[in-house]
Amino acid sequence: MELRQPLPRSTALKISFIAPILLMAVWCALTYGNLVGPDMLPSPTEVLRGILQLFIEQNLANSVWISAKRIGIAFLLASAVAIPLGVLMGAFEPVNRFFEPIVAPLRYMPISAFIPLLIWYFGIYESQKIAFLFLGVFVYLLPVVVFAIRAVPEELVQTALTLGASKFQVIRSVLLPAALPDIFDSFRVMNAILWTYVILAEAVNPEGGLGYMVQLASSHQKVSWSFAGLIVIGGIGLITDFIIRGISNLLFRWREKAF
Repeated sequence: MELRQPLPRSTALKISFIAPILLMAVWCALTYGNLVGPDMLPSPTEVLRGILQLFIEQNLANSVWISAKRIGIAFLLASAVAIPLGVLMGAFEPVNRFFEPIVAPLRYMPISAFIPLLIWYFGIYESQKIAFLFLGVFVYLLPVVVFAIRAVPEELVQTALTLGASKFQVIRSVLLPAALPDIFDSFRVMNAILWTYVILAEAVNPEGGLGYMVQLASSHQKVSWSFAGLIVIGGIGLITDFIIRGISNLLFRWREKAF
């Protein structure tokens, strides 16, 4: 086993199945062997039944759509603010010095601590949930954009300036295109953050969404529904991550060829 050496595709695929199979085997042994009670750990059959019940009886598909819509709106708003601001902060040090003392502390504050303030400012309905998700992703996306802009080789900037490009032409034609692959890759992390935070956002006055499903499982005291909800959320996260990665590979094929 070599350090940091890629594996053949077939070998990597085989190895990636080992841990899930072992986990499933342990799960089946514990539950079907009656080593753990169903109140502590439901069996795969009970969880599958819980997923079907949530989809058929509780309209889980609509809840997924509601949460996905909130996530999409918050992500677009956060990107519309964080990307332009991050580009300016990464390109111009005075802009960075102006905003950094304000935005840097936000990264170290627990996002849940903002819930009372957001309720005060936005109420307990849709605006509060989107504002919470916006804040949750903005504080992580902004430094990624700044770092990506600063990581562009200085030779490219100086070459463009030598050829007569203005500062904003350099930003538009050099810095942003060179940093965009890394920024787009960070969307996978932002996607994971949003699907994690959406449950917390919807815990306040749950009106549909996956947060409502979690509350429903708790109120009905059905552990199988809780496990079912976690599996559904994890599955959605993996699917959206796969989509983002596929779009990135499609848009930035030149980057793969450069290495």
